[in-house]
Amino acid sequence: MPHAHRESKAGHTQGNWCGSEEHGVGRRGFLAGAGLGAAAFAANMRVLDVLQSPVFADEIKRQEKRVILLWLAGGASQMETWDPKPGRPTGGPFAAIDTNVPGIRISELMPKLAQRQQHTAIVRSLNTRNADHGGGTTLMETGRSTEPGLIFPDLGAVLARELGRPDSPVPDYVSMYTSTEGRHKGGPGFLGSRYAPMFLDNGLMPDNIRRLEAITDLDHKERGDLRDVLNARFSRGRDNASLGSHNGAYQRVRGLMSSEKLFDIGQEPQAMRDLYGPTQFGEQTLVARRLIEAGTPFVKVARAWWDSHGQNFETHLELVTDLDNVMSALLDDLQNRGLLERTLVITVGEFGRTPQINPSLGRDHFASAWSASLSGCGIKGGTVYGATDEDGNTVKDGEVNAGDFFATIFTALGINPHKEYFVGARPVPLTDVKSKAISSILA
Repeated sequence: MPHAHRESKAGHTQGNWCGSEEHGVGRRGFLAGAGLGAAAFAANMRVLDVLQSPVFADEIKRQEKRVILLWLAGGASQMETWDPKPGRPTGGPFAAIDTNVPGIRISELMPKLAQRQQHTAIVRSLNTRNADHGGGTTLMETGRSTEPGLIFPDLGAVLARELGRPDSPVPDYVSMYTSTEGRHKGGPGFLGSRYAPMFLDNGLMPDNIRRLEAITDLDHKERGDLRDVLNARFSRGRDNASLGSHNGAYQRVRGLMSSEKLFDIGQEPQAMRDLYGPTQFGEQTLVARRLIEAGTPFVKVARAWWDSHGQNFETHLELVTDLDNVMSALLDDLQNRGLLERTLVITVGEFGRTPQINPSLGRDHFASAWSASLSGCGIKGGTVYGATDEDGNTVKDGEVNAGDFFATIFTALGINPHKEYFVGARPVPLTDVKSKAISSILA
């Protein structure tokens, strides 16, 4: 197992400073200093020397990485997406089609993604053992089973902490949900409210982000400038953590207000809007691309509602067609902008659906042998890991649990999946100690 990187609850590494000048600048201190401006930062020649360090070069490279999670709320069928079983009693009416990678076949409902398979790794052997909506969602949002007295952070919160910058003017974690998905929305757990998501559940624009119409742009700017002058005067000679926290929060709010246009797809050319399509899922995914391009580390876009206990095939004809169009547009858009190699696109839900077709022509909850996909950053595209039996009832090769899936995500992003946070005196690794990344699909 890789050596676990220990980090305190406050975020300071323990026991990893040897006293040399090269190692005397911490990661967050370095990044915070970078935010002060090139001239002020360059005045510290010792820091310029540090810039030559491979450690900091790797850190800067890692900070550029972003994640878009396409959450298939309710549980999409693996049979109608990534693991079709045509001709079998469990297969349903849809055929399998060839992709542009020889030997890989996926559902005919995804013809566009079939021609972009070189970007994507399919995991066909998830066995997560929890087919309850609430429990399955928690498991696939955190990668961990619940424990009494400890609330684990979800993936977005962890990546906001690991990939975000303390001085960033854009939100670290945005989650777009719809009303059909119920009340479960994940959260920062023991990491605290600093890493809580910005929820967009009523539209594309966050609430209360706009400047009041009664205040002009000039008034708003001058008020901010006056506050900065008064704050600098008040802060002079005072070293107070609460004061610094308050000032940081204020600057962050100002930054969020200035990022209003990121949520406005009207800023995009009509051709780009047409590419993603007019559906809510398409528009939200376009906002996600705008956010990660501006520096937001993690955006979750939920497509509901896949819980097809009845009329599974009609439901999936609609939903998979939308997924095929939107995900293909996203992959093309990211690639054309030079962002795909730095952006990990994940498609997963809380579980899959039963191979057996019920009397209502539906598929029920199923967590024993289902599929997910990973595309872009850190991933070896055009690959498949694991396999199910001929009817899709069980995993026959390469079983993967939730912890393994999360370890693969973290490793693809350059994060040690066995890194530890501390909750009080208790070390808590990012993934379960037995979790292993799927090395064969990592670039």
